[in-house]
Amino acid sequence: MSGVLGTYGYLNYFGVNGGYRQGGITCAMPAGSFVGALASSFIADKYSRKIAIQIGCIFWTVGSIFQTAANGIALLCVGRVVAGVCVGICSAMVPVYQAEIAQKEIRGRVVSLQQWAITWGILIQYFIQYGSSFTQGGPDNPNQGTACFRIPWAIQIVPAIILFCGLFFFPKSPRWLASKDRWEEAIHVLANLHGGGDVNHPKVLAEYQEIEEQLRFEREEAVTSYKALTERKMLKRVILGMSIQMWSQLSGMNVMMYYIVYVMQGAGVGSPLLTASIQYILNVVMTLPAIIWLDKWGRRPSLVLGAFGMATFLFIVGALEGSYGQPNPHTDPRMDALTWVLIGHKPVSKAIIACSYLFVCTFAITWGPTSWTYPSEIYPSKIRAKAVSLSTASNWIWNCALAFFVPPALSNINWKTYMMFGTFNSAACIHMFLTAPETKGKTLEEMDVVFESGRPAWKGVPKGSRLDEVQKKIEEGGLKIAAPAVGNVRETEIDPEKAV
Repeated sequence: MSGVLGTYGYLNYFGVNGGYRQGGITCAMPAGSFVGALASSFIADKYSRKIAIQIGCIFWTVGSIFQTAANGIALLCVGRVVAGVCVGICSAMVPVYQAEIAQKEIRGRVVSLQQWAITWGILIQYFIQYGSSFTQGGPDNPNQGTACFRIPWAIQIVPAIILFCGLFFFPKSPRWLASKDRWEEAIHVLANLHGGGDVNHPKVLAEYQEIEEQLRFEREEAVTSYKALTERKMLKRVILGMSIQMWSQLSGMNVMMYYIVYVMQGAGVGSPLLTASIQYILNVVMTLPAIIWLDKWGRRPSLVLGAFGMATFLFIVGALEGSYGQPNPHTDPRMDALTWVLIGHKPVSKAIIACSYLFVCTFAITWGPTSWTYPSEIYPSKIRAKAVSLSTASNWIWNCALAFFVPPALSNINWKTYMMFGTFNSAACIHMFLTAPETKGKTLEEMDVVFESGRPAWKGVPKGSRLDEVQKKIEEGGLKIAAPAVGNVRETEIDPEKAV
């Protein structure tokens, strides 16, 4: 959306320039995403995580067609709502799918790849919008036509088609297959993912046993997944997952993505569209360290230190805007959405831009990937899809509210908007320090141990994994795993002294 906000073609055709009307258009997509996130668990639990993502691709294609053909605000909003359903489904189920197929040693890295792909998508789409803005006389032509926004909105259909077709070559989640008692398929998938196709591989057998024991325990409890969400020990995790997604939105990052052009205009830079593009590049580049090292430095430091860093940069921006800014003299019609601007303070403008970039870098390294990784891995299999859908719904309802609120906020409370988001990040820092334990190096089936150990979150649990112990005993020949009769599954004899 941000790449077209500064073009005359968009402003003239839809008759918007900030305020509640632009907020309504922007928040239409996260409103659809909220609905999609809530519906995702029903689709994913019944038809599989993979098929849920494919259904999302269909919604995206239809929504993009509506947006491209929009002849007014009404159809534009309908298209954004329909496309938003896809965003809700995929943002909930992609991390779940990734977490369920990844090895514990690289789970954070694999789920972080989703965030990296998102940053690439944002960057590519922004430059497509930037290039399209030069059609029909360019962004400074008061009589610019509609190609500046119809071209990028049509091109976004292509990735959905590629993803839909590509998923036919991907396996279903082994944990979903196991939950449907399709054990032979499940162990084949585990073997292909973690054992080089060998169903007798000790790691495959160990993970098979972990999944089987977890499902047996859940079924013996005979508690429905909906009721399990409200149990005290699980409710704390559900609230934590929803809170992480809420704080991710209240950090102010998506506000920067939606309205960065307004921020740059208010800072008095020469080319807001071009200057804003740098933050999208930084977002891509700075997500890489998290992909490489998140499984080494852990989730908890990313959440705590990331919130502290973002708060610091937002407070600096707010202080500079408040100290050196002034009411908008309204000499440029494209800046009518702003009531507070910086004029004649180039060093201050550069400092604000620098802090905005540092804010984006901090988010990209920390909260960007971690806010998707953490909620996807902390729930047991029985409620994972439903709990993650609630967490993701929390993300999108706050995204929707902020998308609608920020344009009038920038107009009415000006620089205090940055102070508000800085305060949110400060609260997130304290909250994560007190409630978010470390989960790196643990299997999905070990999260009950992590969260029910009785230790404070800042102390964590002992290092090591039960999966490694089981794998070692299988390798030593001291443990028999009753796997399904697939091919030539090895069964080792039990040594009573080594048995678990």
